[in-house]
Amino acid sequence: MQSFSLGAGLASLAFWGFIASVVVAGIWFDIRKREAQHETVRRIIESGKPIDEELMDKLLSMGSGKSDRLDRNFKITGLIMLPTAVGLAIFGLIMGTQFPQSQLPLLGAAALVGCIGLGFLVTANIAKRWYASDHEATNNLI
Repeated sequence: MQSFSLGAGLASLAFWGFIASVVVAGIWFDIRKREAQHETVRRIIESGKPIDEELMDKLLSMGSGKSDRLDRNFKITGLIMLPTAVGLAIFGLIMGTQFPQSQLPLLGAAALVGCIGLGFLVTANIAKRWYASDHEATNNLI
């Protein structure tokens, strides 16, 4: 059995503290963004200008970070992950020259990231077809 020193405990505490601070900062940022949106809507209402539903939807969805097209988001994510997988594979091969026991796990991680990237690209193509079929359905209604 290994015994862990005080340094290892402090390092793990620092790691989890960092993770917690990132989560709390993200939540705080979203709350502040939402408050700013509501403040904008409140000022428009107080000015007496009429607000149509389209403008209200645009104001409230502007800072939400949601994209109208998920297929594009999936494709971008897949195109980022595939080169990452290649980089991990190269890293595994290079590390394997000095530390042979590290080569197989890194190549496995590269394969996993590559499969996830391919999954995102396949999902992008499926979502693109859904958007195309929805577009055709709305054109047939007009």
